[in-house]
Amino acid sequence: MSVPGNRVSSLTMTLRWGDMDAYGHANNTVYFRFFEEARIVWLASLELGGTGDDTGPVIIKTSATFLKELTHPANVVVETYADKAGNTSLETYHLLKDEHTGDIYAEGYAKIVWMDRHSRKSTALPDTLRALAAQ
Repeated sequence: MSVPGNRVSSLTMTLRWGDMDAYGHANNTVYFRFFEEARIVWLASLELGGTGDDTGPVIIKTSATFLKELTHPANVVVETYADKAGNTSLETYHLLKDEHTGDIYAEGYAKIVWMDRHSRKSTALPDTLRALAAQ
């Protein structure tokens, strides 16, 4: 599977027992939490969007395609890709993979809009993110 954009981050996480649902697999919300954590860790590594910053990301659209059942125990890797950058937005993609086999559990998408936290309006996407976006 090929996702659009440039790979900008990879984060390994552990599926917790409590992430399982009554059907014996990871609940669909857990996939979104993995994507969110990967995105926040990536932005923090760039020193962007921290809670004390005047500007930061908001997600205006997100989706996932669930490809394989995820069950405990598991260690997963979330690869994050930066794709098209607009004036105030950035499209990102994620692959959620098994740490050992490389099997893909899910594909994810999130459109980030950069926001001024005081005016509550969109603002220019940081140049750092624009530079990482696919050309």
